[in-house]
Amino acid sequence: MNPTTDRPRTATLVASLTEAPSASGNEVRALSDLADCLEVRADLVGAIDPAWLRERFAGELLYTLRSEAEGGRGPVDADRRQELLAAGAVYDLVDLEADRDLVFGVLDAVEPRRRLVSWHGRAGHVKALRSRLKQASATEARLYKLVTAAERSGEELVPLELLLGAGREDVVAFSMGAVGAWTRLVAPRLGAPWVYGAAGSVAAAPGQPSVERLRADYGLPNLPPVARLFGVVGHPAAHSMSPRLHNAGYRDRGEAALYVAFDAPSFETFWEEVVLSDFLERAGLPLGGLSVTAPHKAAALAAASEAGDAAVRTAGANTLLPAPGAAVGRRWRAESTDPEGIVGPLRRRGIETAGRAALVIGAGGAGRAAVAGLVAAGAEVSLANRTVEAGEAAAESLAVTFVPLAELDPGPFDIVVNATSLGGRPGDPLPCDPDALRPSAVGVELVYGGGPTPWSRALGARGVTVVGGREVLLHQGLAQFEAMTGGPLPFDVGADALGLESMR
Repeated sequence: MNPTTDRPRTATLVASLTEAPSASGNEVRALSDLADCLEVRADLVGAIDPAWLRERFAGELLYTLRSEAEGGRGPVDADRRQELLAAGAVYDLVDLEADRDLVFGVLDAVEPRRRLVSWHGRAGHVKALRSRLKQASATEARLYKLVTAAERSGEELVPLELLLGAGREDVVAFSMGAVGAWTRLVAPRLGAPWVYGAAGSVAAAPGQPSVERLRADYGLPNLPPVARLFGVVGHPAAHSMSPRLHNAGYRDRGEAALYVAFDAPSFETFWEEVVLSDFLERAGLPLGGLSVTAPHKAAALAAASEAGDAAVRTAGANTLLPAPGAAVGRRWRAESTDPEGIVGPLRRRGIETAGRAALVIGAGGAGRAAVAGLVAAGAEVSLANRTVEAGEAAAESLAVTFVPLAELDPGPFDIVVNATSLGGRPGDPLPCDPDALRPSAVGVELVYGGGPTPWSRALGARGVTVVGGREVLLHQGLAQFEAMTGGPLPFDVGADALGLESMR
């Protein structure tokens, strides 16, 4: 039996309440439409009357008193814990820490069907975690939760290995931390019945996404069959909107696939410990392709066995695909769809590029890709960069003109691309003076987030046409999706996923 390709299932979504609710409790009411269970982190918000909560939340209530020993703020003292947990026994479920709460007074107050026995800590090998599960399982409970801390790629595989071999439906196991965040999405495909998400803006544990994001990006609580795993590799990676885009495409096309965000502090370690590991293949989740973002594009190109022209020209890969005919996971081909991210939105808007004067600010991987795309589209391109030596080297390799950023006058250019992080946040210096651009110019912003950047807003105020970062992401993602799956992601589906309904 392959748990990842069996009939569709659903997960129980648990919303972790880490901030005291308002007097009206309207935010708790809203959670009734998002989650099946409300976890009250009593170590963070104190005791909340369950009767008050039940008037506002339709699902089950879980009382958790996470101790300081396991990453929370709750007491470790046995007597104090016993007093607080006994008071919490009026909830539907009570989280009991395996190392300190399985004592007569607590177990007598919390009957087995309302117990969730948990453990949080480091486990370097699956044998150690199996021992923890055996110890916890000696106490009768509804669920057993084992969460490991991962700091280095490969460490997050331990709880997934536990699930793969356990064959149980009462074990929740995943890895916390940025490196382990993706295991929260894979764990339910291996039998874990619950998925935890933050109820609000404050996560209950490192790497915990919000319940809203679990639903919007990953389609939870639904668990359709998955036969292939895809993902974006970066550091950081949690902010990426690529999972929302690609997973929307899978749902639209009926693809048995899942796309996650891999946070990898070291690309080389991720490559050795995750990509070249046999675990995902044994789990029935072979890697079908990887998106690559900063700062790993050059390392991704170096790891590949072969490379396409765009990846070679831009000195970096934003896409890795299994090489045709190669054994699963052993040989990879590097590609880059980043140039299409620049020229695609211009083409769709009907903006002519051939013969136009274009300026790219930034000589990193994103800037090189923008230059390559614009040159291929017939533009006359100049490259500006703050560091002269790096800018000159990039311009020479791409056969374009270099302009030191300190001497830049953007006025003569028809198209100006910001391929830096400058101007992305309030108070940041802008990549160039917006007032220096002609109103007839076009600005292309690669940064995306919750809304237009300060640079984009300043350009828009002058009447300059602005191509936003989400448009860039969409167009490179459309090309990437087809390269990975062999089929197109409909433009309307992608635009809706990224909140670009006006672009349809």
